[in-house]
Amino acid sequence: MDHSNPAPATTPAKAQRVLVLQGGGALGSYQAGAFQALCRSGFEPEWVAGISIGAINAAIIAGNGPETRVDRLKEFWEMASSPVPWNPVPTGDRARSLFNETSAALIATFGVPGFFTPRIPPAPLWPPGSPQSQSYYDTAPLRKTLERLVDFDRVNDLKTRLSVGAVGVTSGNLKYFDSFEFRKHGKKIGPEHIMASGALPPGFPSVEIEGEHYWDGGIASNTPLDYVLGHETQRDLLIFQVDLFSARGELPTSLLEAAEREKDIRYSSRTRITTDKNKQIHNARKAVRDLLGKLPDHLNNDPSVEFLRKAAKENTVTVVHLIYKSKNYETSSKDYDFSHVAMVEHWNAGVRDVHQSMRHKDVLEGPQSGETMMAYDMTRDAPKSPGAKQE
Repeated sequence: MDHSNPAPATTPAKAQRVLVLQGGGALGSYQAGAFQALCRSGFEPEWVAGISIGAINAAIIAGNGPETRVDRLKEFWEMASSPVPWNPVPTGDRARSLFNETSAALIATFGVPGFFTPRIPPAPLWPPGSPQSQSYYDTAPLRKTLERLVDFDRVNDLKTRLSVGAVGVTSGNLKYFDSFEFRKHGKKIGPEHIMASGALPPGFPSVEIEGEHYWDGGIASNTPLDYVLGHETQRDLLIFQVDLFSARGELPTSLLEAAEREKDIRYSSRTRITTDKNKQIHNARKAVRDLLGKLPDHLNNDPSVEFLRKAAKENTVTVVHLIYKSKNYETSSKDYDFSHVAMVEHWNAGVRDVHQSMRHKDVLEGPQSGETMMAYDMTRDAPKSPGAKQE
């Protein structure tokens, strides 16, 4: 008799749907475009988890009904993107790189509407210990934007579960503000939790919540995937993870390319580690179940066997990676180039990559026979868009 309790063959398309959004500043419009295309493909998330700019996008999604989510995302990104002072946009990689660097410099100087403004006087001129002395920008405009675009009553009513990550400034610990967990303890998610998740120093100030100061969760981990996998082990999961930095890339040939490559590796490495680690855990549980199925019947009631049987039970997880691929003319400033032309490019890239991935959606419609965790990058073999870097 087989007492291994194998995980049932599950159709990923019928699992709980989760959207996981990485941090990445101005690249976040790629996530918004991807979400728009996912909605057109019938993907409505039951749970949205984000860090940094991913937390802002996640809050807008969870804090609005399905009929208004894309409109609210467009409103945010149209507001947060700045028009360029010259037209037309130059062509050619070198000219476009200069254009992007200039746009990013202007944004660093003047800030982003509805998001952050430069401190006047600058931070070094404020008395040490004052809140103004610890960041270059004031994020008060972001609070007003979140209050306008996000229905926090909807968030806290758990219409769509929301989880956002931040790191304690003094503890150094990564903490998640989760509407589902908050509901259990009579707490509520508010604008401050979203702002804490995106408070990247030294640009943005820390956010105080219940006596602790928090910074951007991307300092500790730029993806909430590990949190999602650790907090849902019963229901099967179909996770779309939208990454803004690619682990793979070319060998740099200049200082600008080296700076960009370093940033890509730094912010993508935890994603790969998390996926690999959880696949190993799932494989280990499967091996335990297989082994338990081979034990003689007289060991079935052994306490150690019963303990292992319970520990080896698990859900089935499918992770679909959507990974933004940089253009040849993009440099390390790409995550703070909030120019309107860059925003539109990133948004359209998100739409295109989802459409490409959905050509292979047959992998989501059949059962995962014998496998309890699968990860796909269905855009990897997609035709490259004009100007995209080759891998």
